Amino acid sequence: MKLVDEAEITVTAGNGGNGCVGFRREKFIPLGGPDGGDGGDGGSVWLEASENLNTLVDFRHQKRFRAQRGENGMGQQRYGKGGEDTTIIVPVGTEVINVATDEVIGDMTRHGDRMLVAKGGKGGLGNMHFKSSTNRAPRQFTPGEEGEERLLRLELKLLADVGLLGFPNAGKSTLIRAVSAATPKVADYPFTTLYPNLGVVSVEPGRSFVIADIPGLIEGAADGAGLGSLFLRHVQRTRLLLHLVDIAPMESGVEAEPVEQVRAIEAELRKYDPAMLEKPRWLVLNKADLMFEDEARARAEEIVAGLGWEQPWFLVSAIGREGTWPIMLEVQAFFDRLRADALDDAAAAGEPTGPDAA
Repeated sequence: MKLVDEAEITVTAGNGGNGCVGFRREKFIPLGGPDGGDGGDGGSVWLEASENLNTLVDFRHQKRFRAQRGENGMGQQRYGKGGEDTTIIVPVGTEVINVATDEVIGDMTRHGDRMLVAKGGKGGLGNMHFKSSTNRAPRQFTPGEEGEERLLRLELKLLADVGLLGFPNAGKSTLIRAVSAATPKVADYPFTTLYPNLGVVSVEPGRSFVIADIPGLIEGAADGAGLGSLFLRHVQRTRLLLHLVDIAPMESGVEAEPVEQVRAIEAELRKYDPAMLEKPRWLVLNKADLMFEDEARARAEEIVAGLGWEQPWFLVSAIGREGTWPIMLEVQAFFDRLRADALDDAAAAGEPTGPDAA
């Protein structure tokens, strides 16, 4: 299973400046001749890969990028100034596709990789280039060339940072709707999501992470029952798991009790890959809105005690969006700490950590 974060952007390079028609006009120098300078080249558009960005969420709002136009040439053989390039920062792992031809034009696989995606137009020639023995006062010049324009599709082949664990109807799709722009199908009856839903949680510009609501687990998933084997294969590569549990099952005896739900999923994780139980896993007790506040808190504490839970846990109402955002802030802080620790380890080992790091 492959999760893909996509965005389409239009990149336009700068046009070249026009050449100048000019003649030398100085005292005591009659018939000075042509001296019109060339136009400057237009700026180009580049993509640059960065490990500090891990989603394409910023391209949801900004979809057009334009480089600067080159300045026109001037008299006295002065050349126009070249336009400044525009650099677009994208996450490492971004594949770049030309929408017009459906051709893959590049894959940004390493931090610091740069790729030219729209070349600036060449500046035009001034009339000083057209003088000859038979044309001593040329008025010819050439206009600047147009910069390239392309519609690009960016595809970030992701392994989600956060995976959602839980039985069908635990509220995973509702949670992802509450904290991101994803709009998965939700309903008030037990069913398992058939297609992965990918959501990008943006805490603030430049700080975001990917959360995945993937087909819910059922007993026997590790042995290939349902879509569980695909789900487990993906969850194996996430960095943090949120384990959602319905604290108020619809009917006693029809739905497993919360403690039993957690134990059942832990058994599937252990059967598939014991190392997955060592992964950070936070407990999210959902559907607090179905009980009075004191009753919900007591029920949550009872579940936590029954599990002997030692990692972080939260009581929320995903459908009411109560308590969901503080979890996302904690998740972002968790990833910030991971990144800081990785930089400290690299510095201690004498490895490069800047843009030149391989």
